[in-house]
Amino acid sequence: MPQQPINFVDTPLLRVAFLEDGPRSGWPVILVHGYPYDVHAFEVDARLLAAAGARVIRPYVRGYGQTRFLSDEAMRNGQQAARGRDLIQLAEVLRLNRPILAGFDWGGNASCVAAALWPEQVGGLVSYAGYDIIDVDAQRSASAPSLERVCWYQHLFQSERGRACLRDNRVEIGRMLWREWSPGWAFDEATYARTAEAFSNPDFVDVVIHAYRFMHGRDAGDPELRPLEDRLARRPPIAVPTVTIDGTEDPLKPGGTADHARLFSGPHEHRTLTVGHNVPQEAPGAFADAVLKVHSWGTA
Repeated sequence: MPQQPINFVDTPLLRVAFLEDGPRSGWPVILVHGYPYDVHAFEVDARLLAAAGARVIRPYVRGYGQTRFLSDEAMRNGQQAARGRDLIQLAEVLRLNRPILAGFDWGGNASCVAAALWPEQVGGLVSYAGYDIIDVDAQRSASAPSLERVCWYQHLFQSERGRACLRDNRVEIGRMLWREWSPGWAFDEATYARTAEAFSNPDFVDVVIHAYRFMHGRDAGDPELRPLEDRLARRPPIAVPTVTIDGTEDPLKPGGTADHARLFSGPHEHRTLTVGHNVPQEAPGAFADAVLKVHSWGTA
């Protein structure tokens, strides 16, 4: 398959690299990857949505692929408010009218943040792992030992030793996490290697480390974003039409997130799939089907 051309657009902070599928006049969708993934996770979903008339944008999030900060002085910031705002600014620059946001891992977190803080600019949401806004205060308390063990990488990244480990072993760490988080998915090395190219971004290590240190309350965020983080700390309900997804084989989400339903005040449907963490590649088309459901609520 020929390589798809990469597009670029400047937002106030970033030169965002992205793939685009479907007609320019189509109804807008932004598909958002997480760590350690990239835009190729959504290949099947993008194709299906484009065939259904959507204009599909797949951005490399900050710190990945050819996305770059516009200023050398800019904070290499991975906190959730920054990543959620990135999606809103991308939609504004591309003149996307109330796009449906859909994501998993960091992408689900950023999409939930954008929908909670800027609901008037978001047409709908598909979120893997329910209401995926990080409760930073709650992260200061211990989880069950079994879950703490699964989150070994987060603990590693709290130290400078962990920063060096990620810097020197980013590809191997990502491969380990793919295997651990998707125990039933037999991906091949070519599939992983294509994604791992995105980790060579010069800001990758700094953004990833900051994301997890901020989440654990160890590193401060951007002072400009403090009012947004304060709003997120109050657990604002998400009012836009939403489909949430769980994977029963995901060790990061034992027990699932069906109990998050109370945090969605608009139309909401929850789906459970027999997959691990990487839903779009383990269950190709599942995200597209959920996006089409959200779109149907807006057109009914």
